[in-house]
Amino acid sequence: MTTDLLVATSGLDAQRVQGAVPPACRRPPVQLEPPEIDDARGEAMLSVPAWAPRAPALHLLPTFAALADADWSARFEMSVRDAGQWSPWAGAASLGPVAFDPMPAASGALAADVDVFVARHPVEAVRLRLRLRAADVRALLAAPWLLTLSAAGPQEGGSPAAARSRAPAGARLSVPTLSQMSEDPAIALRVCSPASVAMVMGFWGQSVGITTMAAEIYHASLDRYGVWPAAIRAAARRGVAGYLLRFPDWAAAAWCLDQGFPVIASIRYEAGELTDAAIPATTGHLIVLTGYEDGTVLVNDPAAPTPATVARRYHLDELTRAWLHHSGVGYVLFPP
Repeated sequence: MTTDLLVATSGLDAQRVQGAVPPACRRPPVQLEPPEIDDARGEAMLSVPAWAPRAPALHLLPTFAALADADWSARFEMSVRDAGQWSPWAGAASLGPVAFDPMPAASGALAADVDVFVARHPVEAVRLRLRLRAADVRALLAAPWLLTLSAAGPQEGGSPAAARSRAPAGARLSVPTLSQMSEDPAIALRVCSPASVAMVMGFWGQSVGITTMAAEIYHASLDRYGVWPAAIRAAARRGVAGYLLRFPDWAAAAWCLDQGFPVIASIRYEAGELTDAAIPATTGHLIVLTGYEDGTVLVNDPAAPTPATVARRYHLDELTRAWLHHSGVGYVLFPP
């Protein structure tokens, strides 16, 4: 599978941003046109012109990180080119407290599923719009920000032996351990994403509790704590930049760990598929990858019953199946 990461940024060191992206996914930064601003509505539109990934894409995952503590709302809107024709625009779920005017979530060639756009078959080019709203949208755009789009082709799988062959050395990052099970029982089983983000924020020197992070990440209209771009939004409001990536293979994840970047991985597995897992099975769970060595992956699994049992080792081949052979989505957070 080929994954490209489109990057557009303002007010950030472009080399620093590029240096946080695996080389296999790195593309030259994209220049955007000046934003369209409607002061009366407190709304702005950022537009990415037609952009073609290196290989036709199926899985399209945008995110926006504004390094400002101001509250803001956003909606991603996308059109794709298929056989030379541009599809109608489709819109993802709104982020933040403001709901935007309704628009279709599907457009024939493209459908938005909460936080990710999925093409019906591989498409050759993409157009992306970001609709923003804030009390002072000009001030928001004056702050440093990062807009990204992960564009991935069809899943090609890959053997466990190949995964092991690409990870002969090792890395170990000292990420603080937090257990979601220590939280209010009403939400404890639902806050793996806020718990994972809180651990990585602690790694970068920003101490924040799971409950506080959960309140920021929570998507009220969907009643979810696991909307991926909402996690990036919450981290950025505390000064930590980030992006979402559908990782193409284990080598890209190992590169991040080698460079000192923990990876928050979205995994799924059946009973018996992940040895010594904190929970026996899951249809969707977030963990923090903190290193690797000798055919194992070092992780912080927030579903462990206590902070002392959060740090764990999972077999590389089993983790690869649970992560890369399903969504393959990871959050990468880094100081700008």
